[in-house]
Amino acid sequence: MNLIKAIGTIGGLTMVSRVFGFAREMLMSRIMGASGAADAFLVAFRLPNTFRRLFGEGAFSAGFVPLFSQRLHGEGGIEDARKFSEEVLAVFLPTLFLFTLVFEVAMPLFVWAIASGYADEPAKFDLTVSLTRITFPYLLLISLVSLFSGVLNSLTKFAAAAFAPALLNVAMLAALIIVPDGGVKSAYALSVGVTVGGFLQLGLLWNSARKAGVSLRLRRPKFTPGVKQFFVVVIPATLGAGVYQISQLIDTFFATRLPEGSMSYLNYSDRLNQLPLSVIGTALGTAILPQISRFIAKGEPDEAAKVQGQAVELSMLLCLPAALALAVVAGPLVAALFQGGKFTAHDAMVTGNVLAIIVSGLPAYVLVKVITPGFYAREDTKTPVKTAAIVLIANVVLNFALIPPFGIYGLAFAIAACSWLNCVMLYVILRARGHFRIEGWLWGRIFRQIAAGLVMVAVLWGLRMLLHDWFAGSVGKRMVSVVALVGAGGIVYFGAAYLFGGMDKEGIRLLTRRRKKKEA
Repeated sequence: MNLIKAIGTIGGLTMVSRVFGFAREMLMSRIMGASGAADAFLVAFRLPNTFRRLFGEGAFSAGFVPLFSQRLHGEGGIEDARKFSEEVLAVFLPTLFLFTLVFEVAMPLFVWAIASGYADEPAKFDLTVSLTRITFPYLLLISLVSLFSGVLNSLTKFAAAAFAPALLNVAMLAALIIVPDGGVKSAYALSVGVTVGGFLQLGLLWNSARKAGVSLRLRRPKFTPGVKQFFVVVIPATLGAGVYQISQLIDTFFATRLPEGSMSYLNYSDRLNQLPLSVIGTALGTAILPQISRFIAKGEPDEAAKVQGQAVELSMLLCLPAALALAVVAGPLVAALFQGGKFTAHDAMVTGNVLAIIVSGLPAYVLVKVITPGFYAREDTKTPVKTAAIVLIANVVLNFALIPPFGIYGLAFAIAACSWLNCVMLYVILRARGHFRIEGWLWGRIFRQIAAGLVMVAVLWGLRMLLHDWFAGSVGKRMVSVVALVGAGGIVYFGAAYLFGGMDKEGIRLLTRRRKKKEA
């Protein structure tokens, strides 16, 4: 029940952020279309966003949360944990300033490295460099946000960190509303909006940590034993997450060499793919890491494995219908959300096809978020590095093999296939070490969830045919059709999952009884 409550808090507020994100993308698609200026901004945004995923959702939390939790639940308590946070901040902040300065100076070289396809178009290349220089300070800001998020998550206060990304989306929405011309001016406004959003996020997290009783002071940088321990854990985690993010930059490299608009197609399809990944996967990973770390520290590995098993069950219950539904209704969904203005029916069709391919890897993405805390809680950040390196090599090989014959669709397939490769390797290693295994009852429940998903697919396919004319109609009709599909799909899936035994019926009854007692 505590896990469900934590997931509800994180997932619910993440959903709020994603709603703002969709509003941003819907407005951006209509104002910017799949143009050269849109492609340039998306490359400029991908660089700091890559580091956001690296620090905010990966390496930093993997290294910081277990060590903060050790001190928090140790003899020193909150004071020892605060001192540790200040020591890390003292070294982290100047490092970030130096890193940001180097990239600002060398930005043309770096943009050429990840988007050399733009080098043949000097105006587009120069625009990308200028926009990236504006967005790059977001890296420094979001890295500090990740520190305060780690503090709050360790204290099991998840709300502020989960809501913070909404402020970025609000800032970018405001930029589009203020400068709606759809060309270079809008691209510059969006870039400024990214950095402003970073300041807003940092302000929210700093204030939330202060209210939680953790006010961090700036100290003189010093490599204390705590800082050394942090870097011993976080550097391998950074390398592991970094390998994955390098894979993302490699995808950017290949996408920029495809026809104009390819970056836009990849961005809008990934936006829909990221919704369940963030709401389910990231929420679960964030919620269970402190719990697993606590049980490992107390010498209770069976309880840690139990938490991980519950997370796998819950992740598949929520993720499988999302993946199947997105694959079935990808085309109509993209048309309903993004088609209009400068974003044509052809743009929507290609984006829908890319989405249908990418979501085949969605369950694996989510499972990786659930599996990796089993390594991080044991301060093992090296194993994910090794698996990520293998995945990186596989990604490059698949891109070279699939992109020439299949273009953007080959790139999408490589992304999905590599997510499954990473998931399988991590699980096999964790199981071989005796830390976690999917028991027979859990396999049975997953297969029942798949059966419920197939029933949902049949219903959604029939509704898609029935509502075909509505999907080709006005924006209002398209949105009504999407709501009908989502509602029907949810009712059919969860109804079938309950009947088939794909969910914990006893847990649901217990939760219902508790609510009735509270109401009484």
